[in-house]
Amino acid sequence: MPDYIEYWLELADYDLGVAKTMLKNKHWLYVGFMCHQVIEKALKAVISRDGSLPPKIHDLGRLALLSGLLEIMGEEQQDFIEVLNPLNIEARYPKYKDSLAQNLGSALCRQ
Repeated sequence: MPDYIEYWLELADYDLGVAKTMLKNKHWLYVGFMCHQVIEKALKAVISRDGSLPPKIHDLGRLALLSGLLEIMGEEQQDFIEVLNPLNIEARYPKYKDSLAQNLGSALCRQ
């Protein structure tokens, strides 16, 4: 496996471990944030398979489209991306943080 693909997958795997730790400790907002990171990095690994560098963006829908995976994703997978997408940016700002935290809970974070 080329180094750049392995790089993205190693980061995704690490972030998944962080998400599991946050889940165990009931830090719902950060579970969502880390899950966004996992999907983002996995999509960037797919984009990198042809040797190109992925764009410096965080929009999961756009990355899924660029990776070629959006067209084969089912409705449930596309809905999941839509749920995760705002968690990258909005989780970092106080105005959004509280409302996001209220919407995230054990049931959603364990999906």
